Amino acid sequence: MIKRGLGSRFENFGMVRLENNAVASIGFVIAAIEGELLSVGGQSALIRSGEVTYEVLIPAADAPALAGAIGSNVQFVTLHYLESQGQGSSFWPRLIGFQSISDRDFFELLTSVKGIGNRKALRALQRSFADIAAMIEQKDFGALQSLPEIGRKTAETIVVELKDKVARFTVGSTGSARAGAATKLSGAVADAIVVLMQLGEPRAVAERLAERAALVVGKSAAAEAIVSAALQLKGQV
Repeated sequence: MIKRGLGSRFENFGMVRLENNAVASIGFVIAAIEGELLSVGGQSALIRSGEVTYEVLIPAADAPALAGAIGSNVQFVTLHYLESQGQGSSFWPRLIGFQSISDRDFFELLTSVKGIGNRKALRALQRSFADIAAMIEQKDFGALQSLPEIGRKTAETIVVELKDKVARFTVGSTGSARAGAATKLSGAVADAIVVLMQLGEPRAVAERLAERAALVVGKSAAAEAIVSAALQLKGQV
């Protein structure tokens, strides 16, 4: 839900975050921004605030709701950082917009993991922040690997570093029960679910297909056999 009708807030902190999590001196930091939503495209939105139009980077999960709010007055809690250009020869100021302070806090926690920069995190956040926090807390490697930019090693690193830090972000999760059930699946079935999701199947459909296929070929079968059987069963689900 996009917050509307709130006053603009610009706070002078004097420091801004760099992509490598260091900080640098800057004249002011934009902590929040309000204005008319002009457009949403790719990984960013354009916001007209007074006589200035700002490009605000957005998480992938927020894009659909924002696309339906074009022309409306919206507000973002923002993260103001400097993005490296030309292999570090210069830095451009960037804004990332979030729907709440909690979302911004979770984003900063996620990007504290080595190898996950701001742009990568924005692309990976295709599910709600609460759902992704639940995946981490419940060690649902398969669900994490279904997200863009997140491979097996990255998923493992995220879980190791953050599993004990995300509890407060899981409130409102829609998939925590399913994620918990997924950890009880055999390794081959869980791997098959990941492959089916990578082929475009929604998680719920992938789970049903893999579980039914495992009954046909046996739960001790390899993931490849389960995937093959699942694709043959696809028209029956």
